[in-house]
Amino acid sequence: MTPLIAGNWKMHGTLAEAVALAQAVRAGVAGADLLVCPPAPHLASVVQALVGAAVAVGGQDCHAAAKGAHTGDVSAPMLRDAGASHVILGHSERRADHGETDAVVRAKVEAAIAAGLVPVACVGETEAQRLAGEAESVVAAQLDASLPDGFADAGGVVAYEPVWAIGTGLSPTEGDIAAIHALMRRVLAARFGEGGTRLLYGGSVKPGNARAILALPHVDGALVGGASLVAADFLAIAAAAVAGRTPGG
Repeated sequence: MTPLIAGNWKMHGTLAEAVALAQAVRAGVAGADLLVCPPAPHLASVVQALVGAAVAVGGQDCHAAAKGAHTGDVSAPMLRDAGASHVILGHSERRADHGETDAVVRAKVEAAIAAGLVPVACVGETEAQRLAGEAESVVAAQLDASLPDGFADAGGVVAYEPVWAIGTGLSPTEGDIAAIHALMRRVLAARFGEGGTRLLYGGSVKPGNARAILALPHVDGALVGGASLVAADFLAIAAAAVAGRTPGG
């Protein structure tokens, strides 16, 4: 399976900086699929900067409704119209900062699919849940409640991002990552059948740790935060993904 390296630019950058960053990743990396997710005001300009490049563009969130009186929100059809092909949904920062529940995430995933977008649905446990031995049960429950029945058919992607590892410089052990990804593969296979759902790891992915993480079984790519804001680092992670692939991985 071709690895997918997705960059979540979060709430960073001016328009000029976003376009410059997009241009810097235009060359891409042979053997990896690249996706960049800029802030919504910059999305259309980033799409234009990447015309003809093998780099997809996505949104960072969308509303569950296609339109309506929702001040400040962005709908999935709007993202699609601006040139997006993907959208990140259920990121831990949305769940924590905006109180998004699994039901809310599921409704957004359904909206994304209806608009023709590929949803990148995020799941992951908090530090307290991991210390309590609940990491696997939490992730399994989030998968069950956050993903609608049409998820796999729409090419949906799942990103595992342990909440306590995002932006902290910390990351789980390779064994922990492998165990959660194996769990997710089992859960998805039981529900949707054996298929090509890509599983990404997110949580302080950097050029220095990317190869080891991306070589683990069932890890099909990465959702990259801070390192995606530096083109050289983002492309180095993509290169590590290609270099670290092993048969059957």
